[in-house]
Amino acid sequence: MLTRLAKQRKDAIAQYTEADRVDLADKEAAELAIIEEYLPEQVSDEEIGAVIEGLIAKTGASSAKDMGKVMGPAMKELKGHADGAKVQAMVKAKLAD
Repeated sequence: MLTRLAKQRKDAIAQYTEADRVDLADKEAAELAIIEEYLPEQVSDEEIGAVIEGLIAKTGASSAKDMGKVMGPAMKELKGHADGAKVQAMVKAKLAD
C-alpha cells in the first residue's frame, strides 16, 4: 500500500512540476519523504542488474520473447525493494543486447 502511495506522489510531483505548480509539487514531495521513511530500502541499479543477469543465465533467456521467464522470478525476488517499471526496463535492455 505504501509503495502505491509513493508512486502516486511521484506521479503528482511530475505533473505539478510540468504544470509549473511548484507549491503543490513541494507539498507532494514532503508527503513522499514521510512515506519513504516507512518503505523498505530500495536496491541499487547494480543489484537489480546482478539479479537480472543471474536469472537470464539460469533460465537461458536470450531475446525479448523470453522476457516473461525473467520478469516473474525477478519481481518475486525484488518485491518491495525495486520499482517494477525499472526492473522491466532493465530486463528489456539486457534481452535486447
